[in-house]
Amino acid sequence: MNGSSTFRAGYVALIGRPNVGKSTLLNALLQFKLSIVTAKPQTTRKKIAGILNNEKFQIIFYDTPGLLQPGYNLQRKMMEYLQEAIGDADVIVLITDVQTSPQELQDLTRNILPTNKPVLLILNKIDLVGDNKMNTLLKTYQELFPQSGYLPVSARRKQGLESLINKVVDFLPEHPPYYPQDYLSDSNERFFIAEIIREKIFEFYQKEIPYACHVEIEDMKEKKGRKDFIQAVIYVDQPSQKGIIIGSGGKSLKHIGESSRRDIETFLGRPVYLELYVKVLKNWRKKMSALKNLGF
Repeated sequence: MNGSSTFRAGYVALIGRPNVGKSTLLNALLQFKLSIVTAKPQTTRKKIAGILNNEKFQIIFYDTPGLLQPGYNLQRKMMEYLQEAIGDADVIVLITDVQTSPQELQDLTRNILPTNKPVLLILNKIDLVGDNKMNTLLKTYQELFPQSGYLPVSARRKQGLESLINKVVDFLPEHPPYYPQDYLSDSNERFFIAEIIREKIFEFYQKEIPYACHVEIEDMKEKKGRKDFIQAVIYVDQPSQKGIIIGSGGKSLKHIGESSRRDIETFLGRPVYLELYVKVLKNWRKKMSALKNLGF
């Protein structure tokens, strides 16, 4: 780490293909589960700020949607969030993994990596391969991305994270902190509660259903001496999906509610009463007007 006693602060965009471990890496760096994580790709839809504080630095990491060729308007909005994060960032952390083709990553990033900002390439999931394969991959990446610095890490096993933080801090400008030292994110509780519910939908349902769902917190009240009240709506984009979400006798929706409530209580540190509803907003992923109304 830079030996200067001056304080450093800045924004760092975590970018990469879907499912390379961006959200897992953010949570590991913060030592707190801020971003939802599932085995399915394209879980992250917006840029999510996670703030790492230290007496010598403040890093605002942006978790971003995975790099893809957009097929409909929601995915186009997701790529806009990614471009915003890159534009706002002082440092780009380009995350790949041992299962990704270096050439494919180069093709995806050819037109979006800025030439005027430091880029640090992270090879994640090194726990899945031996040293020979890892070194071969790093050599290939060094040839394809000669402007980048390189680090092997395992977000899942928390290997290489201190080196990553040190490298990032060396790139950051001298600047006072942007946020109070006790801030973990600039997003509010409602956003993260909706994300927790959406994570459960990704875990519980298969195929297209999770991608067709959007969660909104319609009401949230703190009640002294009683459980907080939270009312959430799960939007689907086809009528047939509503019945699948609810399930026979409401069992599926009840399961989502119970599982979500437990994680929400852990996140908030207090008991809650959670009410879930399902509504159809036909083709919301494709309609720009609907996306705007839903906060995209």
